[in-house]
Amino acid sequence: MKIGELLRRRVISSATSPFGHAEYPLANSLDHRGDPGLFGPGAVSWRVLGDVSAFIGGIRALFVQAAHPEVVAGVADHSFYRQDPLGRLSRTSAYVTATTYGAMPEVSHAVATVRRAHLRVRGTSHRGIDYTADDPGFSAWVHNALTDSFLVAYQTFGPDSLTPAEADRFVREQAAIGRLLDADPLPLSAEELTAWVTEHPQLGESPGMRETVDFVVAPPLEGVGLRSGYRIMQAAAVASLPERLCGVLGVAPKLGAVPAGRALIASLRWALGASPSWELALIRSGGAVPPGIFRQPVRADSVGSTGRPT
Repeated sequence: MKIGELLRRRVISSATSPFGHAEYPLANSLDHRGDPGLFGPGAVSWRVLGDVSAFIGGIRALFVQAAHPEVVAGVADHSFYRQDPLGRLSRTSAYVTATTYGAMPEVSHAVATVRRAHLRVRGTSHRGIDYTADDPGFSAWVHNALTDSFLVAYQTFGPDSLTPAEADRFVREQAAIGRLLDADPLPLSAEELTAWVTEHPQLGESPGMRETVDFVVAPPLEGVGLRSGYRIMQAAAVASLPERLCGVLGVAPKLGAVPAGRALIASLRWALGASPSWELALIRSGGAVPPGIFRQPVRADSVGSTGRPT
């Protein structure tokens, strides 16, 4: 085996291992041949979420979500992220994968799973405001923070830039996921989304925020390479935050964080290619598979009763 290929395989193993602590949500996706899911092959969402810049987007979303005291209280009071951080990361990743690339039965299953989990998440924040995870406004904060972060990460660290029309289309596509969880409001343009997140009136410091930020800055990851790569992505995520959110969260961008993030993401793109879940969704839905962008094999356990993809 050539040295370059050996290195690529090591990078793949290191980069994907934190997400392997939950069942792959598209394991039987080929049982639903012809099902385009929520979006279909021409979706901007498939392109944005299929790029490795989404790693930075996911980290950025955790920072943004922590700026809302009631939302972060729900996480602090009811989540087991401290005891099982990689499990929570994997489950969140599985939800994003299922709703973005899944056939409609897989989308419905992912949404139903989240709805059941939300039933027990209720309480009172440190400032005396009651919260429930299924509150439309709180759901909107979680959803919109995620959408905005994936968009910003792609525009900053992606292989190209979306046009304004494509960025708006991405926001509208992602709003379809938010509606499945009754999130409200759901901005329908990139400009409106960024303004809604940045200027949100309910943001502020909280005990849960400080704890979450400390955790996101330095999670318990194994392996020197994985920790080093994460530090670069975490710093890049912070550097992409608007000034107001940095002030609320008590974080500050580091000089050179964006160029370092771009260099790392370019290396990961070389090693990992585009998401194999994107390729699987194209195969299932009958879309054309772009040449040269997929480097990993379609997951072996994604073979449904129709047989292995060719």
